[in-house]
Amino acid sequence: MSANNLSRRHFFFGSLLAGALPAGGYGAVPSLSRLGFKSPLEKLNVAAIGAGGKGRSDIAGCDTENIVAFADPDEVRAAESFDKYPKAKRFTDFRKMLDKMEKEIDAVIVATPDHMHGMATMWSMERGKAVYCQKPLTRTVWEARQLTEAAAKHGVATQMGNQGYSNEGTRQAAEILWSGEIGDVTEVHAWTNRPVWPQGVDQVPKGQKVPKTMDWDSWIGIAEDRPYSDAYAPFKWRGWYDFGCGALGDMACHILGSVNMALLLGAPTGVEVLKQVGKNPHTFPTKSVIRFDFPARHGMPPVKVFWYDGAEDAAYRPEALADEPRLIPVHPSSERRFYERADEPRTREEIEKFEASSQANGAIFVGSKGFMSTDTYANSVQLMPQKYYRGYEMPDEWLTRSPGHYRDWIRAAKGGEPSCSDFSVAGPFTEWILLGALALRFEGKLDWDAEAMKTNRADVNELLKPTFRKGWSWT
Repeated sequence: MSANNLSRRHFFFGSLLAGALPAGGYGAVPSLSRLGFKSPLEKLNVAAIGAGGKGRSDIAGCDTENIVAFADPDEVRAAESFDKYPKAKRFTDFRKMLDKMEKEIDAVIVATPDHMHGMATMWSMERGKAVYCQKPLTRTVWEARQLTEAAAKHGVATQMGNQGYSNEGTRQAAEILWSGEIGDVTEVHAWTNRPVWPQGVDQVPKGQKVPKTMDWDSWIGIAEDRPYSDAYAPFKWRGWYDFGCGALGDMACHILGSVNMALLLGAPTGVEVLKQVGKNPHTFPTKSVIRFDFPARHGMPPVKVFWYDGAEDAAYRPEALADEPRLIPVHPSSERRFYERADEPRTREEIEKFEASSQANGAIFVGSKGFMSTDTYANSVQLMPQKYYRGYEMPDEWLTRSPGHYRDWIRAAKGGEPSCSDFSVAGPFTEWILLGALALRFEGKLDWDAEAMKTNRADVNELLKPTFRKGWSWT
C-alpha cells in the first residue's frame, strides 16, 4: 500500500484510532484549573487503592508525583509500599479514603482484585479523579460499559494497565498490517501458559481465621460474603469466578492488545468455547480454547480470533511455518540480558528453557500474503516466513508514540492528550474479553448484540452485571 493510500485509510478510520493516535480535542480531558493546578510542571497528588502486588509496581511507575494515600485491606501485602512512602495516609476501605481526602487527591491508581475494579474506579471518577485501573478493567461486561460512559461524562483522564498498548511493537504491528504487507487477516491465534495459580478447583474451601492484619470485609467488598481462606487471598483469587477473570482476563489484555489495535476489532458477533479442561461451578478451567467471531469492519474481512490458555508452549504452528525457529519474537534486550547475566556460558538446558519460555505467550496474525507475530506485551514484532522478509524496511510511522505507559496517563491527568489505553478504548476491548470469560461457564455458542448488551441466552445475560452485597453501592 502506498503512503498516499495509507494516509487516506488513516483519515477514513478517524476516531477509531483515537486510543492508538491521541490527538488534541479528542474526548473530554480535564483542565489543570479543574484539578487545582496552574502548570503541568506541578505534581499530582496520587492515591492508590491496592498497594501490594501489582499495585506496588504501579505506584512505583507514578512516583514522579506525590504519593499521598493508600487504601489496602491487607497490611502485610501492602507493607513494602507503606514503608517506602511513610508520609502517605493509610486506610483499609477506599470509600473512607475518598470521602476524607477528596479535596487532597487528584488521581487514583486502582490495583485491587478484579471484582473491585469497577466500583473503586467509579467512585474515583465521580469525584473528578483521574484513574489508572489495572487490567482487566472490570470483572463484568456491564461494569466495563458503565466505566466507559462515566469517563466520558466526567471528563477525567483514564488508563487501563495493559502496558503493551504503549509499546513500540504494538504500533509497528498496526502499521505493517495497514500497509498491506501480509494481506487480509482472517485468523489470529493467541496463547498463554497461564494459569500459574489454582484453577479447576471443584470445591469451596473451608473457612479459616481472618489474619489480624486483614480487613476481610473490605477485601470481599461487593462479592457475596464468605469465610476467609488463603485459597482466595492474597494471590489465588484470580481463578475464582466471584473475584477474577482467569487466565483470559489476566493475559488477553496484554497479548491481544496489538490484535485489538491493528485489526480495529470493535465488538464480536459471537464467542464459542471449543475446549476446556477442568470445568466446574467455582473456578475457571485449567485449560481452554475459545473462538471469537468478528464481522467485516472498515475495509477488513471478517476475522476469527482463537485464544488458548494453559498452553506450555506455542499453541499454533501452521505447516507454512514448520521450519521457523521461533514463532514469537524475542526482544533483543531480553536476549542480551539472558546471556549477560551469566557468569559462565549458558548451558544447552538453560538456552532451551529460555527459548521455550519466550514462546509461552504470544499472538500470530494469519494473512493472505504472510504471517506476523507479537510477544506478550508486543515489545517486538516479527514477519514470517522469515526468509521472505530479510532486509524488510518498516513502513512510515503513522501512529503517535507513547512517552511510557504511566507517563502517558500522568500527562493526560495534567491536561495533556488522552492516554493510549483511555477507557474509550479499554472499555470496549475489555467487554469482548469478558464475554469469553463468561462463555466458559456455559455450553454452546453465544451470539452477542453489543448495542443491546445481551446474548442469545437469558441465563448468561443474568451474569453480565454483578450483584452488590448489602452495604456496598455502585456509586
